[in-house]
Amino acid sequence: MRKFKGLIVAIFTAGLGACGGGSNEPPAPPVALEIPGSGPADGPRLSAGPGEELILSWMERSDSGTTLRYSLLVDGKLSPPREAVFEERAFVNWADLPGVMRVADNHLIAHWLRYSADQVYSYDVVVSQSFDDGDTWSEPLVMHTDGTPTEHGFASLHRAADGVGLLWLDGRETPAGPMTLRAGVVTPAGDRAHEVVVDKSVCDCCQTDVAIAASGPIAVYRDRTVDEIRDIYVSRQMDGVWQPGERLAADNWEIGGCPVNGPSIVANDRHVAVAWFTAANGKPVVRLTRSADTGATFSAPLEIAAGRIAGYVGLAHLPDGQLAVSWVSRDEVGNQLNLRLVDSDNELGPIRTISSISQLRVFPQLGYQGNSLFLFWTDDHDNARQLHGARVSLP
Repeated sequence: MRKFKGLIVAIFTAGLGACGGGSNEPPAPPVALEIPGSGPADGPRLSAGPGEELILSWMERSDSGTTLRYSLLVDGKLSPPREAVFEERAFVNWADLPGVMRVADNHLIAHWLRYSADQVYSYDVVVSQSFDDGDTWSEPLVMHTDGTPTEHGFASLHRAADGVGLLWLDGRETPAGPMTLRAGVVTPAGDRAHEVVVDKSVCDCCQTDVAIAASGPIAVYRDRTVDEIRDIYVSRQMDGVWQPGERLAADNWEIGGCPVNGPSIVANDRHVAVAWFTAANGKPVVRLTRSADTGATFSAPLEIAAGRIAGYVGLAHLPDGQLAVSWVSRDEVGNQLNLRLVDSDNELGPIRTISSISQLRVFPQLGYQGNSLFLFWTDDHDNARQLHGARVSLP
């Protein structure tokens, strides 16, 4: 066990007090940012590029298929949306989010899900690359080599020395066997390489996440034991080899089905932080842990929020060592998207409600840029799911 030592887009601006104390300044008035686009949106995902660039991607469905679009968030402003992929057989799910990530200056990669058979849960992880900043895209490539009509998804991407690394949940051994976590690399030439099993038994439909520390990529995911304990595990890639996963914290959450609630990880040089949701012993909580040695050891978990928590955590690293954690809660009135700052000494700031949301099945995205935090999520309006966002200016 590991030794202990987290389409119109409306942008609303609100003041956030420093950790350990609130702000007496009232929130700034909402500012709406209109984005040219069409139709309802699904599955927003935020990815961090070089510097402070953020890329927001989402899916738009039509009668003929599904389009993966993306917009650059630069200096706090979203660029006009661009089309990365049009897919006739896209598998679109509220929890399994596609995305677009910048690899290098003009190098982008997109990933999404495509049906591999007529069964509902038979789909593949597909990638496409652009080397001219999104003007053209390569032929789609299925990342795994098994060819089985089973589930493949919940992918996380990271920059690698020989291309782009991916981790994904792989169902080729189901239903007779468990879901596995696998990893591989797609090269700039469009070849698959280094496909390996990272963990032989993981939760079937909880998100994975990955961050790059000084030592290399670090992955987090929800494991699954034979006793149905589904706790968060961490695996580090050392010298190009993924190490066996180790339990991040002994939550001992015994649950007979997938909670659809994966962890979030950020890294800055040797500093790593993970936030996650658990409901062990019937107590829903959001927890956070830190590492100062690239994930070799982690601190005892810090409770960020408890009570009527739905989870769906987000995590962002601020330059001064602070962390921002987001999550969804629910009460008699409805559902809320919340945010809390944690300073470098683990002092907690006040909980701030960013927005009420009508639907519970939503995975808000959280990122940092230009001394502001940005959150994006979907909500239902006029019988259609629309994309929304919030900008939180920091002191």
